[in-house]
Amino acid sequence: MKRILLFIATNIAVLVVMSVILSLLGVDRFLTQAGLNLPMLLVFSLVVGFTGSIISLLMSKSMAKWSTGARVIETPVNGTEVWLVQTVGTLAQRAGIGMPEVAVYDGEPNAFATGAFRDSALVAVSTGLLQSMTKDEVEAVLGHEVAHIANGDMVTMTLIQGVVNTFVVFLSRVVGYFVDSALRRNNDNSGPGIGYMVTVMVCQIVFGIGASIIVAWFSRQREFRADAGSARLLGSPQPMIQALARLGGSTPAGLPQSMAAMGISDKPGIMELFSTHPPLEQRIAALRGQR
Repeated sequence: MKRILLFIATNIAVLVVMSVILSLLGVDRFLTQAGLNLPMLLVFSLVVGFTGSIISLLMSKSMAKWSTGARVIETPVNGTEVWLVQTVGTLAQRAGIGMPEVAVYDGEPNAFATGAFRDSALVAVSTGLLQSMTKDEVEAVLGHEVAHIANGDMVTMTLIQGVVNTFVVFLSRVVGYFVDSALRRNNDNSGPGIGYMVTVMVCQIVFGIGASIIVAWFSRQREFRADAGSARLLGSPQPMIQALARLGGSTPAGLPQSMAAMGISDKPGIMELFSTHPPLEQRIAALRGQR
């Protein structure tokens, strides 16, 4: 729950900070000085909505390495690393993508893929996952992550986040304008008042929480596709079923919020609506239905 709350808070904070900076620069005053300029507001909302998500995507590999301490395997130093690089290379070739960077990081069982481009992505696995799973199960997890890359999931999630952020920014200012107009006692055009500012900030928080639910729903659907992709790459759903069952008997580690949606597992609970991954039993059932 703590990680989910951090994810929501971070996204909302980006929107709020950008909105405050642009308001101080006089953008909101320009948008409302002669009534609400809806076309310009839409352009403004698109810029604010997509800027943060696109920057996050472009920085995703660097941030992932820094936040997890992942070490990219430049020259394999043991048999496990040789096998990891070869396996990812084989899966990438089958999926029709460029060879991703392969990395290992210390931690409990988990893995993730990230990167802005299909042909230069990053696949990372934890030491805990390598130690707790068989090679067939690890290969299935690697297939899941390679499927994320092949499906373009990083870009898709960025676009979805940008779209919902756009609506959050746009609707917040529309509501703020009408609340501010209702509170004014005269028809002065001195620009947005305190009612506008407060309403926009409150609406961005409320709408931002709702937007996070939408993004999380898309993320959960994408997980089923990545599981199915792993089954296709390996020629059978059984290794992925076994890997998910193994995760169900362990405690998957949380990932930094910037790449949690690209991990192999999440921990749905009280806040399942905000979870980026479906329950493991649902994913196993979906894979069994493919046999």
